[in-house]
Amino acid sequence: MLILMQTDHTKKQLKDVLAKVKALKLKPHVIPGKLNVAVGITGNSGALDPHLFDAMPGVREAVRVSKSYKLAGRDFQHHDTIVPVGPFGIGGPGLIVIAGPCAVETEEQMLRIARRVKAAGAQMLRGGAFKPRTSPYAFQGLGKKGLQLLALAKKETGLPIVTEILDQRTLADVAEFADVLQVGARNMQNFALLKELGQLKKPVMLKRGLSATLDEWLMSAEYLLSEGNKNIFLCERGIRAFSDHARNTLDLNVVPAVKELSHLPIIVDPSHATGVRARVAPMARAAVAAGAHGVMIEVHDRPDQALCDGPQALHPDDFATLMIDLAAIAGALGRGMATPALKGRG
Repeated sequence: MLILMQTDHTKKQLKDVLAKVKALKLKPHVIPGKLNVAVGITGNSGALDPHLFDAMPGVREAVRVSKSYKLAGRDFQHHDTIVPVGPFGIGGPGLIVIAGPCAVETEEQMLRIARRVKAAGAQMLRGGAFKPRTSPYAFQGLGKKGLQLLALAKKETGLPIVTEILDQRTLADVAEFADVLQVGARNMQNFALLKELGQLKKPVMLKRGLSATLDEWLMSAEYLLSEGNKNIFLCERGIRAFSDHARNTLDLNVVPAVKELSHLPIIVDPSHATGVRARVAPMARAAVAAGAHGVMIEVHDRPDQALCDGPQALHPDDFATLMIDLAAIAGALGRGMATPALKGRG
């Protein structure tokens, strides 16, 4: 339910509404707006009677919210969320590009690639320190040592770090080093982990699950938001389908669908979606044309030696060319590349 307050409501009237919500053992969320203040209610298992609040002083209207995701939906928040990460804002008019290798391998490798993606114009650096792999015999990442190498790359380049959180056991270590905590596709419905991440205030990138519907994806975002973390953005990385010509099916339909239903920013990962180097750039260009707030691209200067996902990694020269294309597409749409001047608001 959404309680719309009158324009001239008093602080006491708002306080009384919040108290009544808490008395019902539900959770109120004050939502400031340009003209009106609203109070969103979460925690109810069934529909609430609007008459519980309609007659309260200062209340203009109590509105039922039909969507199961409340805080993630536009009923609760009409304006777009902009997630601040370092000097940048994800979700604003400027395009964000996150780039780097699939996995952190060595200090030399990480610094070498970080310098190249920075020179090409990327605003954030990705790299996996903890790697959830299908095979238990595959490279699982360097763990905390990998996080320390990411920190070295950040210190030299100034690029904020995006890296994956594997489980609750590694949460403290990743949160210490990362600017953005990535929830991978396999963890999208790890609700215990989502609750803990929601209690942090650090930005979280929530990837879509392998076969998740849009509603399921937004409900996972709801877990994060309901715990108080408003710095959430989504990442489409392809879903499992019948097609066998690519690793996954990149669902670009979901970009405008998310923007219609939710205020949360959405970026696209064409590297994991396609799994094929030659298809990454075309799908990255298509993602920007579809209205994505950013893209995440895997880059490796020695992909044949990469310990993880070398076949889908762009060479730094090809990445630099792609950055020119993305800037041109964004410009044609009346946008541009995000700059440090574009600081976000949650």
